[in-house]
Amino acid sequence: MSHKVEVAAVPRTRRVTASDGVSLAVQECGVPDGPVIVAVHGYPDDHTVWDGVVELLAKKFHVVTYDVRGAGASTAPTSRAGYALDQLADDLGVVLDAVSPHQPAHLIAHDWGSIQAWHAVTDERLATRIASYTSISGPCLDHVGHWFRSRLRRPGGGRFRELVQQGLSSGYIGFFQLPGVPEAAWRSGVLPRLMRLLSRGDTGLRAPNPDDAIRGLELYRENMRGHLVKPGLRRTTVPVQVLAPTDDAFVGTPMQSDIAAWTTEPRLRRVVGGHWIVRSRPEVIARCITELADNVDGAPASNGLRRAAVRAAAASLPAARRRHHGSLVVVTGAGSGIGRATALAFAQRGADVVIADINPAAASDTGAAVRELGVRATAYQVDVSKADEMARFAKEVINEYGVPDVVINNAGIGMSGSFLNTSVEDWQRIIDVNLWGVIHGCREFGAAMVENGEGGRIVNTASAAAYLPSRALSAYSTTKSAVLMLSECLRGELAEHKIGVVAICPGLVHTNITATTKFVGLDDSEQQRRQQSTTAFYDKRNYTPERAAIQIVRATERNTALAPVTPEAWAALAASRLTPALLRAAARREVSV
Repeated sequence: MSHKVEVAAVPRTRRVTASDGVSLAVQECGVPDGPVIVAVHGYPDDHTVWDGVVELLAKKFHVVTYDVRGAGASTAPTSRAGYALDQLADDLGVVLDAVSPHQPAHLIAHDWGSIQAWHAVTDERLATRIASYTSISGPCLDHVGHWFRSRLRRPGGGRFRELVQQGLSSGYIGFFQLPGVPEAAWRSGVLPRLMRLLSRGDTGLRAPNPDDAIRGLELYRENMRGHLVKPGLRRTTVPVQVLAPTDDAFVGTPMQSDIAAWTTEPRLRRVVGGHWIVRSRPEVIARCITELADNVDGAPASNGLRRAAVRAAAASLPAARRRHHGSLVVVTGAGSGIGRATALAFAQRGADVVIADINPAAASDTGAAVRELGVRATAYQVDVSKADEMARFAKEVINEYGVPDVVINNAGIGMSGSFLNTSVEDWQRIIDVNLWGVIHGCREFGAAMVENGEGGRIVNTASAAAYLPSRALSAYSTTKSAVLMLSECLRGELAEHKIGVVAICPGLVHTNITATTKFVGLDDSEQQRRQQSTTAFYDKRNYTPERAAIQIVRATERNTALAPVTPEAWAALAASRLTPALLRAAARREVSV
């Protein structure tokens, strides 16, 4: 017999009275007996900023929102002192007493709601009332004060740049301190227009109630100076998850990421969106909140949470060292050559790696080498040319490890010979591996990366042959040209999801592809001779896969659209742009190695 869970779809509103007499409007919906989640909104919003998230969470939780003092249906204090963080924390305590008197509640907060929630979470009087805390776009002011000091004391490793960028983003705070001027700007409509301009097209932004916005200015005037100038040491044992939007125009990711010193259980996730992501991407926010709440309530930690914990622990490191800690990188064709070297290069930078190769022994060997570097690695036997195998592979990886941050479609084969000597079977084979293998990887992982909402990179190995015509490489060059164009098209499509697509064009890198390249139209003995002579030529060139891997990691980090690797690959690219006729003339000459 099935049991139907009762869900209150229409919010029930009640009022609670704060310690100083302010009346707070509280809304409740969802599962009456479910775990309690309390959501605190920021400035200049009211509780409706959470509507999309609440609708999703209400299917499983008892969800509570309330208008903070001076906003929405709540009344305002009679003095500026009524907006002090201690008083705002007391308000949260009053709400918790009313909606969850007998068990700790999960707390979620945005913007100024996060600032006051941090104050409450780090207050020993309230910390025991809070089961978990998810903060979005609002750091603890005391932590911010220490963050600025740490950047001034140690400006190296990109810290000074972070300091300057955040200072520019926070310039409006000084403006809000001016007497009378911001009030006039709100009433005249100048500030709403400026917000739209500064928010960079954030689809979650809504025009605020001017009266709420004007009253809320006292939040800045009452709290900023004291906590930033003389920051306290505010710590907590409450499990904390920070969701840092990638395009937040007001609160930079670095400032809200450096939390490992302030909580014993930090987690950091970078989510794709602007400052008002709670409105524009409610499905992403609700999923992250649910994962943390479920884990705290006894469920196993999701892969996303486990990786978020690693990221949080590494957030205080210099930018160059922290970039890949907690990342998951998938590499196809990783059993040897560039694929193996790239897998090891990412592992050396702290990433967990999934290794795929058609040769199971080679994949296992790479996996063992990766694990020696102190990160997780799993090897899979996969034929990238087969759609069903790639679909199964992607599903297993996502179920076991979560959605990857970087996918490197590297597997490929070589083929040389004239067009007229290349059979239909030869064409089918090279297209299946070199082109369809990349298509399968992009499709299977790309869709999951978009849905996950945390950005990432798709890196496709093309070749300098993609823009260097050769009468001896018609099939190979065609597939690599297709990979290059696919990458450029996909780059445009996925840019809005903060998923960069990078095309790598290695050039003459000494790998075993030369020993396995098929030379069409030749008998076995002549084919073996060509393989040996080509391998010897590449060996003499001596550009190693390890050197190529360094360039691939760099291009991935920089989100480079087209990344030649070797000097000759760069020279060929320049020639293809500047003197294409010369390259076509060179292609008419017979090529034999």
